[in-house]
Amino acid sequence: MALPPASETQISHLGRLWLYLLAALVLIFLVAPVFVVVPMSFSDERYLSFPPESYGLRWYRNYFASLEWTQATVTSFKVALLVTLLATPLGVAAAYGLYRSTLKFSNTVSLLLISPLIVPVIIIAIGVFYLYARLNLVNTVPGIVLAHTILALPFVMVTTTSGLQQFDDQLERAAQSLGASRWMAVLTVTLPQLRGSIVSGALFAFITSFDEVVISVFIAGGENMTLPRRMFSGLRDQVDPTIAAISSMLIGLSILLLGLAVAFGRNSD
Repeated sequence: MALPPASETQISHLGRLWLYLLAALVLIFLVAPVFVVVPMSFSDERYLSFPPESYGLRWYRNYFASLEWTQATVTSFKVALLVTLLATPLGVAAAYGLYRSTLKFSNTVSLLLISPLIVPVIIIAIGVFYLYARLNLVNTVPGIVLAHTILALPFVMVTTTSGLQQFDDQLERAAQSLGASRWMAVLTVTLPQLRGSIVSGALFAFITSFDEVVISVFIAGGENMTLPRRMFSGLRDQVDPTIAAISSMLIGLSILLLGLAVAFGRNSD
């Protein structure tokens, strides 16, 4: 039952019903095309078609039986895990340092660190490729990890900074007044309070690396080809229905990780 407005200026939920319906329609318009691939992944036909005329698990079996697909998946998970382990402490340290900084150019440094969220990824990919070509890092796991970390670092910084803005600075000062050093106060008081924000940032870093395709097209290949890179090649060379099965699994993984990120973010409030 819709509650009545608390005052004459407040709009009731019933009065905002049209806004709720509009938001639902916009959400369906944005999300529905993504889920079209799910029934296509269960097609038992040789080519992609919607709606499928017959259903089966043919392309899921083809994915798990293919050495190329499974190797690319293992590479993506390995790279994403390494990126998470690298970007998370760097992002937390950068966010904390800039939050506590009193220097005039700290805002400029912060803007530079989050610039990968602003600069088109294709520009970053071209620059990384030409740099890696000189350093012999193309098609190497360390090169892919470093490049993906550039994109993942801003997400960790943003979530950690958000947590710091809600953190009570008096708690850290109280720990220092009781004899704890600055580092001990940060490790035992500040970081535990930011646990939700840090975990959310780590999950976003993992998703960013695992789903990244533009930079991977330039620097990931051969034995170190990532899963999105392999999918891009499959769409370019031939429309392999196996891609629909992989996409469906990636949709489920992304929803799970984003749900965890949101849950940890709420717990940190």
